[in-house]
Amino acid sequence: MSHRFKSTPVRSSEITPKETYLARRDFIKAAGVIAGSAALAACLPAQAEETTAPQFDGPAKVDELGNMANTYEEITNYNNYYEFSTNKEAVAPLAKNFNPSPWTVEVTGMVAKPKTFGFEDLLSLFPQEERIYRLRCVEAWSMVIPWNGFPLASLLKAVEPTKEAKYVRFETVYRPEEMKGQSSAFYPWPYQEGLRLDEAMNDLTLLATGLYGETMPVQNGAPIRLVVPWKYGFKSIKSIVKIEVMEDMPENLWRTIAPNEYGFYANVNPNVDHPRWSQASERRIGELSRRETLMFNGYGEQVADLYAGMDLSENY
Repeated sequence: MSHRFKSTPVRSSEITPKETYLARRDFIKAAGVIAGSAALAACLPAQAEETTAPQFDGPAKVDELGNMANTYEEITNYNNYYEFSTNKEAVAPLAKNFNPSPWTVEVTGMVAKPKTFGFEDLLSLFPQEERIYRLRCVEAWSMVIPWNGFPLASLLKAVEPTKEAKYVRFETVYRPEEMKGQSSAFYPWPYQEGLRLDEAMNDLTLLATGLYGETMPVQNGAPIRLVVPWKYGFKSIKSIVKIEVMEDMPENLWRTIAPNEYGFYANVNPNVDHPRWSQASERRIGELSRRETLMFNGYGEQVADLYAGMDLSENY
């Protein structure tokens, strides 16, 4: 696995190569209950009494700001994935019967070389690397996650967007027989999201295929999902089956439902509150105190120039 960090310069000494990690991993029972008041419970992940997870025994995983990564148990047991459930703690058990193999991703639209990629093709054609990113949910909670994957730009370059292309649209799989949440008529399934082409081509934008050196868990978006770390988490669409390069701005599910609350850009911005809560601070899962939210989730150096001259309170 390649470990290039153009955008998040994590020291190589802090990263265990996947081969080494897999060779010495061990599975142990997770124990412990996070204590806190009832008021804090909504922001703390539930832990099963009998759960198993990969045990990382190398150097601690930290992001470029020195933040410790959340545990595997936290990351995989506290998930927004409405295709399965609106209850974060219920997603993991409900996702157990979802089958992410075989899998294909169709890349179409304004490209010179449209192609349907098998998931195995994506793993072999594009070098996999580790990126330790902060995830900030629009609900004002956050995590630090060690993703594995490859830059979306690599895939887009392979299909060669045309000069007229301006946006990229993404679509989640539609399987209501396995994803019981898709039986809800309230949401315009399948889930769809979009980015401007220059956002999609930014080096930070990742197509993630795993986390903690492991295959992507179903509850986290197996087998492949988008990760856009400077935007609120709902932009990082899961279980992608279609990518379309286009000229017009695509719709995205949450903006379709509530355009006054969820914009197309959804950049993390502590200065623009959600209509129903403040975005100035956040609760890191596993912590009891709140922390200040950073503009662009702390990735401004890499992405602020994408929005030069734009009114970010209008283009939320």
